[in-house]
Amino acid sequence: MTNSAAPHLLPVFARADLGFERGEGCWLIATNGERYLDFTSGVAVNALGHAHPALVKALQEQATKLWHMSNLFQSPDGEKLAARLCQESFADFVFFCNSGAEALEGVIKLIRHHHFSKGHPERYRIITFEGAFHGRTLATLAATGSAKYLEGFGPPMDGFDQVPHGDIEAVKKAIGPQTAGILVEPIQGEGGVRSSTPAFLKALRQLCDEKGLLLAFDEVQTGMGRTGDLFAHRRTGVTPDVMSLAKALGGGFPIGAVLATAEAAAGMGPGSHGSTFGGNPLAISAANAVLDVMLKPGFFDHVQKMSLLLKQKLASVIDRHPDVVSEVRGEGLLIGIKAVVPSGDLVAALRNEKLLTVGAGDNVVRFLPPLIVTEAEIEDSVVRLERACAAISSSQTKRAAS
Repeated sequence: MTNSAAPHLLPVFARADLGFERGEGCWLIATNGERYLDFTSGVAVNALGHAHPALVKALQEQATKLWHMSNLFQSPDGEKLAARLCQESFADFVFFCNSGAEALEGVIKLIRHHHFSKGHPERYRIITFEGAFHGRTLATLAATGSAKYLEGFGPPMDGFDQVPHGDIEAVKKAIGPQTAGILVEPIQGEGGVRSSTPAFLKALRQLCDEKGLLLAFDEVQTGMGRTGDLFAHRRTGVTPDVMSLAKALGGGFPIGAVLATAEAAAGMGPGSHGSTFGGNPLAISAANAVLDVMLKPGFFDHVQKMSLLLKQKLASVIDRHPDVVSEVRGEGLLIGIKAVVPSGDLVAALRNEKLLTVGAGDNVVRFLPPLIVTEAEIEDSVVRLERACAAISSSQTKRAAS
């Protein structure tokens, strides 16, 4: 790992010594011309792969018209996108921003302001879960609660009560007179591809209804088709009051969104929140193009079919290489493999085989292919995984013998 090629970039990323100049579908072409099968997708961002013709066309057309005009004025295309998202979800209102962290900031503010507007400013605390990841701002770091992310940035922002993931009794004990809401990921991506069961999410919904709390889903990573439906919660039968989106919403162009019911958003009037670049015309055009593709008949059927195939193939690799990998997790094309060896070693070995993956918590390696991935590319990825596992096993044998 090296940062030598970019000495003027703040060294906050442990960048691989590898750069890319273009992409085609599920493939990235490195600066030396070598092709890599991209099962990282910009960490679940490039849901339609690279250089998708519908996205290229939408951005090229918009680039000749208007890039930015400020939210002081009407946004016809933004209203169209908001209406489409509301039609496909539980929401009545949408706020557009630029990233997942910014969307979560909006969720946190909306939850707090909901109770303030109803005469209960003391209700500002939000229950979150161990293993979560909600962003890198001071508020979303506090919501995440991980010491490794919080260290060095002063006292954590007040207002978050973290409990063990999946423990409904711990949630009940954490609720007090200052509690305003509960924030949960349907599947913890960064936390190790750990799913929240439908029963747990239903119990959270019931608790929120009983206690007058808002239930917020963080679907930054799980939303926009990643789990085999447009939103992960649609597969659980549980509807939140507020939801964050980002990552795949723009197919690679930065855009985030907060979706909320009219009741949850009560009190959010002019001046209560804002964004300079949020919902700019370029981002809106990209997101509308993403929806055009995803809402075509058969799109999510394809994601589910590829998910089943990938899981089956990965399970067979585990059978043959139990010394390297031990478990397959996840839904749709948000798939995690729990490694026996250090997950970073497996990611590196896969990169040597020109398959790009990304690590996660709990010693997991995420497989996040574009949702347009083909059966042949799934097969190809598993062949590369087999070679990587064999290389790791061989290395382990040699070390044991020396």
